[in-house]
Amino acid sequence: MSNLVEIRWHGRGGQGAKTASLLLADAAFTIGKFVQGFPEYGPERMGAPITAYNRISGEKIRVHSNIYEPDYVVVVDDTLLSAVDVTKGLKKEGAIIINTSIPQKEILSKLKKYDGNVFLCDARKISEESLGKNFPNTPMLGAVVKVSGIMSEEEFLGSMEESFKHKFASKPEVIKGNMKALKVSMGEVKICEK
Repeated sequence: MSNLVEIRWHGRGGQGAKTASLLLADAAFTIGKFVQGFPEYGPERMGAPITAYNRISGEKIRVHSNIYEPDYVVVVDDTLLSAVDVTKGLKKEGAIIINTSIPQKEILSKLKKYDGNVFLCDARKISEESLGKNFPNTPMLGAVVKVSGIMSEEEFLGSMEESFKHKFASKPEVIKGNMKALKVSMGEVKICEK
């Protein structure tokens, strides 16, 4: 499957990494892709490190395992850079996308000699400005779509708006805030200069 894209999400319990992986799978499915979106379960609790995964392809996906050599890694909480080897197995031609406000030089020093592309997005700031609270998963979802190009921005935003309308039918302000967070993150995610 040459068009298969594999994504690994790292977050902490309660930050929405699992939800983001499922939303991405739904958005890709809506535009006709074959998808998988699933978490890796263990003794998770609020604040404990968690991992979630996506596989997205134009062809049937016949693999059903964790992802060991992802094309993209999304880090929803930058404190995990010191706790988990987030670059393990990450393909050099792929990229890592990190939610952080830490200067890029400091972030690069934490990546254990990974020399592929590194993208930064201050999802906390975007979320607080768009939603009034720290929900980093929504901005990181926009960032990974922008960086990976797994679908067009228009397809993604259209699919997400429909999903939010269904999920938050009685809260139009939440729909507006989430859509704003997606759009802002897609515009603000930046590659690190090495």
